[in-house]
Amino acid sequence: MTPDALQPRSISSTTSSPKLWLQKRNCALTPTQLAAWFVSVSLLSLSIATVFALFGAWVVLPFSMLEVFGLTLAYVFYGRHAGDFEKIEAAAGRLIIERSEGTRLSREEHLCPWVRIEYEGRPRSPVWLVLTGKRIAVGRFLPEHERAQFAKELRYALVTI
Repeated sequence: MTPDALQPRSISSTTSSPKLWLQKRNCALTPTQLAAWFVSVSLLSLSIATVFALFGAWVVLPFSMLEVFGLTLAYVFYGRHAGDFEKIEAAAGRLIIERSEGTRLSREEHLCPWVRIEYEGRPRSPVWLVLTGKRIAVGRFLPEHERAQFAKELRYALVTI
C-alpha cells in the first residue's frame, strides 16, 4: 500500500450522474491495533508500579492506576471518532449529506438549485454549503490542499445534476 492510499480522499464517480464524495478521518491505528497498544502500555505501567510498591514505594501504584484511567479515556474517545465520515451525494436534483460523528449519524437532503458553495481558501477553513438561513461545513476530513478542488467539483455537480 502506498503512502497516498492512507490519506483521506474525496472519491467522486466519473459518470455523469450521480456524483458521490466519501471523506473519512485519517486514523493512524485501527481500533484493534490501538487496543493492543493500550493493553501493553497499561500492563507495563502497572507492572512497574507493582514492583515499586513491593519495595515500599506504594504511592506509585495509585498514580499508575490514574495513568491507566487517563489512557482508557483517550482510547474510548479515539475509538468513538475513528469511524467518522462525511458522505455527499448529488443525484436527481438533490444534495444528500450523511455524517457520522462519534455515535451520531445524521442525514440531510436539499434541492441543488437552493445550495450555494462557499470556500474562502484560508488555512483550516471548511467548504460551506449555504442554504436558506443555514450553513453546513463539509470537507473537514480533507487535507487543505484538496479542499479547493472539492469545492470546484461540488459546484460543478450542483449545476449539472
